[in-house]
Amino acid sequence: MRLFYLYSFSAVMLLKAYGFTGETDRMALLDLKSQVSEDKQNVLSSWNNSFPLCNWKGVTCGLKHKRVTRLDLGGWQLGGVISPSIGNLSFLISLDLSDNSIGGTIPHQVGNLFRLEYLDMSHNFLGGGIPTSMSNCSRLLSLRLTSNSLGKSFPSELGSLARLEILNLGRNNLTGKLPPSLGNLTSLTRVIFSSNKIEGGVPNALARLTQLVSLRLGMNRFSGVFPPSIYNLSSLEILSIFHSGFSGSLKPDFGNLLPNLRRLHMGRNHFTGPIPTTLSNISNLENFGIVFNKMMGSVPSSFGKLQNLQYLALASNSLGSYSSGDLEFLKALANCTQLHTLLVNGNRLGGDFPTSITNLSTNLWKLDLGMNLISGTIPYDIGNLISLQKLMLDDNLLTGPLPSSIGKLSRLVVLNLTSNRLSGEIPSSIGNITRLGKLYFSNNSFEGTIPPSLGQCRFMLYLRIGSNKLNGTIPQEIMQIPSLVHLDLSDNSLTGSLPKYIKPLDGLCILSVAHNKLSGQLPQVLGNFLSLENLYLQGNFFDGDIPNIKGLMGAKRLDFSNNNLSGSIPGYFANFSSLEYLNLSINNFQGIVPTEGNLKNATVLLVFGNKDLCGGIKELKLKPCIMQVQAMDTGHSSLVKKFSVGVSIGIVFLLIAYISLCCLRKRKRNQQQTNHPTSSSALEICHEKISYAYLQKATDGFSSSNIIGSGSFGTVFKALLPTENKVVAVKVLNLQRRGAMKSFVTECESLKDIRHRNLVKLLTACSSTDFQGNDFRALVYELMPNGSLDMWLHPEEVEEIRRPSRALTLFERLNIAVDVISVLEYLHVYCHEPIAHCDLKPSNVLLDKDLTGHVSDFGIARMLMKLDQGSLFNQLSSVGIRGTIGYAAPEYGMGGQPSIYGDMYSFGVLLLEMFTGKRPTDELFGGNVTLNSYIKLAFPERVLDIADNSILNSSLRVGFPLGECLTLVLEVGLKCCEETPKNRLATSEARKDLILIRERFFKH
Repeated sequence: MRLFYLYSFSAVMLLKAYGFTGETDRMALLDLKSQVSEDKQNVLSSWNNSFPLCNWKGVTCGLKHKRVTRLDLGGWQLGGVISPSIGNLSFLISLDLSDNSIGGTIPHQVGNLFRLEYLDMSHNFLGGGIPTSMSNCSRLLSLRLTSNSLGKSFPSELGSLARLEILNLGRNNLTGKLPPSLGNLTSLTRVIFSSNKIEGGVPNALARLTQLVSLRLGMNRFSGVFPPSIYNLSSLEILSIFHSGFSGSLKPDFGNLLPNLRRLHMGRNHFTGPIPTTLSNISNLENFGIVFNKMMGSVPSSFGKLQNLQYLALASNSLGSYSSGDLEFLKALANCTQLHTLLVNGNRLGGDFPTSITNLSTNLWKLDLGMNLISGTIPYDIGNLISLQKLMLDDNLLTGPLPSSIGKLSRLVVLNLTSNRLSGEIPSSIGNITRLGKLYFSNNSFEGTIPPSLGQCRFMLYLRIGSNKLNGTIPQEIMQIPSLVHLDLSDNSLTGSLPKYIKPLDGLCILSVAHNKLSGQLPQVLGNFLSLENLYLQGNFFDGDIPNIKGLMGAKRLDFSNNNLSGSIPGYFANFSSLEYLNLSINNFQGIVPTEGNLKNATVLLVFGNKDLCGGIKELKLKPCIMQVQAMDTGHSSLVKKFSVGVSIGIVFLLIAYISLCCLRKRKRNQQQTNHPTSSSALEICHEKISYAYLQKATDGFSSSNIIGSGSFGTVFKALLPTENKVVAVKVLNLQRRGAMKSFVTECESLKDIRHRNLVKLLTACSSTDFQGNDFRALVYELMPNGSLDMWLHPEEVEEIRRPSRALTLFERLNIAVDVISVLEYLHVYCHEPIAHCDLKPSNVLLDKDLTGHVSDFGIARMLMKLDQGSLFNQLSSVGIRGTIGYAAPEYGMGGQPSIYGDMYSFGVLLLEMFTGKRPTDELFGGNVTLNSYIKLAFPERVLDIADNSILNSSLRVGFPLGECLTLVLEVGLKCCEETPKNRLATSEARKDLILIRERFFKH
């Protein structure tokens, strides 16, 4: 016993001699804390000298020496970098830094942790290479570095980690080849190298890893045949080599060599030959995918022996021989009662559609037999597959009617029967499938009328029933499906007119009723489909003028050809900046063909077959326009001459009087501007004026208690206008600030003619002097009682008295995003002269009592169509970067001119901030790490990890696909703030996408 104490004492003294004590651990952890981003250091608030080291949050100490043995900081959303002092925690057994936002590199001092058994730094933003010093951690059992940005090759030195059981390096940027030393890690049970850039072949030494249960090498750049070494790994349960570059054929005894597989994913390679029938010997096989290869032969019926089979994907190969026996395997698959996905589309399968298909598992939710040569009829009992969500039978040779039992498939979201030979009427029971989002029936022989019951499918996005034999009128019900994006009724025999009394569909992008027998005048409501890009009306009997559709400013392709339309060609087509194709041929149009805008391009405009058209560009080869004056009799001619002379003299006198009046007014204005050298033109833009004394009283002497915000050029006060008993917001400009006067002028100029429900309304302005004779300028706006969006996104930065009582929900944020993009679309597309806001950010988005978004602060806006007019260019120009750091487009920092592309960049950043809760200037970001790159690295698998916590914590209905919704929204944001301006999402596109997302997830 004495000897034991002696040794213990000696060990303690030795540790102290080398400086490794509990104090060393304390200092190491405090240094680690110092490298954490400041906004997250509060998470480590217990890490201070007031608490014993072993009571610090996330810290576990050994019972004997009170040294730190475990450090569990996983999922704490910490930013910053890893301090090299981590290497001083010499008793550390387990280190978990996963699921944070840590950047920088892995310090080589980690190699000092020779007792370390578990190391997890996955799901961060770590770069650089994997330190070779990790080979010193000889006790390591688990190494997880997945989902970072680690580069370079896998260090061969790590082959000395003989005890390693788990090696997860997936989702990085590893390059080079796998080293043969990997075969030394004979204790490995799980290896993940997927989603890297690893090249070459798999080393034969891998065959020594006989305890391997999971091997994932997918999404790399390997080459050569299926790795022979893998055939020796009989213990494998999971093998994924998806999209890895392998080729060649598979061994016939594949299933005998790897009998324990549960999941086998081999898609998107270059494999050839038949599917080994021995796969049926893998009794526990659940998932098998070999899509997009060059497999040949038949689909083995022996798959029916796999009682646990859930997922079978054989699509896009060359399976089958276009003969009657190709579908025998379907009968056998009826034994696979757990099967939920069956994909055999894009092969060479032939023969009649077997009725045995209806005996497949009632768990089946996806069935795709499309793009084969399957014939016969669809069995009546197809309705037995009650769990189906996606049924694809397109591009086959199916005949006969569509059974009415299809209406029993109430969970269907996608139904695709395109390009078959189906006939009979479209069953009205389809209206029972209220979840249906995509219905593709084009290129068949369906007849009869379009069932109005389709209008019950309120989530329908794509309805394509063109190229059939349908007749009757277009049901008004389907023209009122609110979610429609694409409606194709073309190439049928529909009669009547287009429905006139329909609600404009916000998201409709494509409408085609071409080549029918429709007649009558085109309805005026077409001009209200603001998202419409493609409109195909050709080959009907429409008559009359083209209605006012100038609202379709985002239109790309318009076809009015082969009708009986008349009147003149509307000149506003020249203002359709996105127009690629306008076909007005074979009608009865008259008059002059416009030559402005896109109509100068002969590849855009087609007008042949209109005998009464003239003029236009020379490529159209139309007759010139000659203005002819009809001859009149002598008496009438004399009277006209006398009348003309009288009118001419009157006009001359009026013109002289007008010029004199203008000169007089100009002289007076010059005199006034000499005495008051401020811009009165700005005031003329605003409506009524208001005095300084009136505002001074309304704000209680501009009391600080009435301050509700401040900006670059002034302070905003809440004011009560006594005569109107109305509460407003008064922005008082600080004229000592350079550019303030210009901001005043610009805001008035920008807002003088624009009106939109999501713009903050400018009520009036004040241009006067205060009681000391100093110049005074103020703008009076409608008050937004819920403050700015910035307050709601970052309530922790707001004083408690003004702090919102709760967080914005996902739905409210999406609504506000639509409000903002609607304003931008109005400014960019529908204003007479496009306007760039130039300073879009959360503090410039104000919220009314209903949390509707209103865009404000046009102090540095730019009217784009007037840039070539010197006066206004100079009037609205400002020096330096336009906008706010973090939100301003990168080209502005390099001297680029203001543009709608710059606004879209700012909107993209705004959108990302709204749903992640992180400012673009967050301390987390710096160097190469930006808000954009931060989201891209986590996108889409970790979208919930980067979402604003207040969204995750808000009460959403059970089963709501939060991750899917956030992914789509953030994708729009990323597309808006692409680095290159021309690559950014167009304003109308962004608005359309956000509306579709809202309709998809929140429309009831």
